Amino acid sequence: MSLIFQERPLWVELTVVALVSAVVAFPLLLTICLRNEALRKIQKQLQHALTHDPVTGTLSANAFATSVGHAMDRRRVTDGESPDGIMLVLKVGNLDEIGRRYGPQWADTLLQSLVRIVQSSVRYGDLVARLASDELGIYLPGATAENTREICERIRTQIRETTFAAGQEGQISVALRLGGTKVEDQADFQSLREAANRAALAEEEAGPLLFRELFS
Repeated sequence: MSLIFQERPLWVELTVVALVSAVVAFPLLLTICLRNEALRKIQKQLQHALTHDPVTGTLSANAFATSVGHAMDRRRVTDGESPDGIMLVLKVGNLDEIGRRYGPQWADTLLQSLVRIVQSSVRYGDLVARLASDELGIYLPGATAENTREICERIRTQIRETTFAAGQEGQISVALRLGGTKVEDQADFQSLREAANRAALAEEEAGPLLFRELFS
């Protein structure tokens, strides 16, 4: 370099070296940045796939159980009290029959419609998940009985106003049950889910369980 710029000051030589280095390094740095960004997107997509149901786009059963369990633990630690809130389950009693009669794609479409109804009825921060093939879980942190009745009424109203149809096959008859229980009455997620299921499946209202609604 000194031979090329014999009459140039040192700072000129250093500037030229820096420019040449930048020209050479820039494409390499850009490639690394693009690859890192692509890797982050792939990791994000993979994480989403691991924690969400592929049909409904809601949380998976495992992710939902983990989130609810953590919320219950946080409430115990921060408040020194039993965790509050309410958990609901929405069960489709004849989903298998719908799948056999109209095809599995229409059973999936029905679930997707129900998820949209539920998500438009709950509050920001409430959790919705697919717990089983025919069961949706809804966690309402901090909700009171009055809050929950309002949410259930919104779900009921939208379901009653919605026509479920399978292409040209006509209207689908859907049997739905909605049940729930207070979080503070249960020790862990599994007992919470079982209590909400008992409420949804009960034929008659009895005991301390909050909600037994039958839609048909």
